[in-house]
This record gives sequence, structure tokens and C-alpha cells, in this order.
Amino acid sequence: MPVPRARDERSFARALAVARSIVAERHDRPSLVADIACELAAEIIEELRPAGDDLNSVDLSRRFHTSRTPIREALMLLEKEGLVQIPPRRRPRVASLAVSEVRDIYHARAALFEVIAVDVARNSSANDITGLRKPLAAMVEAARNDDLNGFVWANVDFYDLNTQLAANRVVKRILDSLLLRTLRLRRLSLSQPKRMQSSLDDNARLLKAYEDRDSHLAAALIRSNHMGALAALEQCLPR
Repeated sequence: MPVPRARDERSFARALAVARSIVAERHDRPSLVADIACELAAEIIEELRPAGDDLNSVDLSRRFHTSRTPIREALMLLEKEGLVQIPPRRRPRVASLAVSEVRDIYHARAALFEVIAVDVARNSSANDITGLRKPLAAMVEAARNDDLNGFVWANVDFYDLNTQLAANRVVKRILDSLLLRTLRLRRLSLSQPKRMQSSLDDNARLLKAYEDRDSHLAAALIRSNHMGALAALEQCLPR
């Protein structure tokens, strides 16, 4: 079983903020249930709770000073988000990452981001495209310092800004619906040897394609980035 990571408070705060934004937007739940779900989601995203880790409702009820009912509701909410598995007559656990599902997710993301890349290249203003340089610079700095957490969140910011610039609400909503389950995958992919530099190079070329208004190249680059990430995941996930 994977060893839990040490907690990075800044990275954890980012994970918690993402979880809160998605839970608040997509689920109408009492605040206690939402708070528990968001805290556990952030721990799973940050791999403080690795895949397969037991989620004992008794232990969790003690931790959150509540009955088991809000705990069960929070775990059911996270099951819908793909972070928790609740097998029949067995204890809930952190969802494992099946290679087949990971392939489906990355092929779907690649296709959706191709649409995003074409829209950005064709329709975004020069000033908007220049705005992508800030998260790209953060990736450069994180890669230079071998800072995986910093790179992951700069990468998240870069792609989130891509979806904002494209202004395609339907595609953004679908991508956001996959966000919680893909954050763990992105961290795992980028932790593989040479993946940070490869991702950084792809993103720098993508920005250049945007500036050149080359929508075909932009679409090809963003797809290549996702397929490179998938290839890295296929090498390290259990089959």
C-alpha cells in the first residue's frame, strides 16, 4: 500500500479550496456534511490518505465530533465524486485508480481540451493569452526547485485559465466535474521521472501556438500533453 505523504499546508489549502468550490456548487448538503466531505477530499487529493485506505466511520465520527450519520452522508457524496468506494457490507475506502478508468478519463480530457485549445487560439485576445505566462512562469520556478506541489497547482492554474479563456461553459462544466478525481492523477503523473520538464515544454509550446494563432498545432500539443501524462500513469498504476 502507498505510504501517505507529509502534509504540505499550502498545497492542502489549495486542495481544500478546490473541494469546497465543487461541493458547494454541485451538492446541496448541510454545512457539517460538506465540511467533512471537503476535508476528506483534500486529504485524498494530497495523498494523505492513499488508495485503499480504510475510512472507518467510528474513527471519523470521533475526529469530527459528530454522529456516524453525517460521516456516512459525506462518504456517499465523495463516492459520487469518484474519491471513495463503498463496497456492499464492507468498510468504505479511498478509491483505487483503475487503469481502464484512467484511460477513459484522459482520452475524454484530451478531446475536450482540444476544443478548448482551438477556441483559445482563434478567439482570445493577445492580452488574455499573455495572462497564461504567469502560471507558466510558476511552473518554470517549481520545476527548477523540484517542487512537485508547486508545479501541480501551477499546472492546475494554467489549464483552468485555458478553460476560462475559451468561454465554452458546457466543456468547462464537464471538465470541472472530473476535477476532483483527476487531481490525484495529475500529481501522480507529474511525480514520474522527467514528467515535470516534459509537461513544462509542452505548455510553453502551447502558449507559442496560441500567440501564433495556430489552432491546429495548439490542439495537437494539448492532446500530446495528455497522452504523455497517460503513458506515465500506465507505467506506475497497478493493472
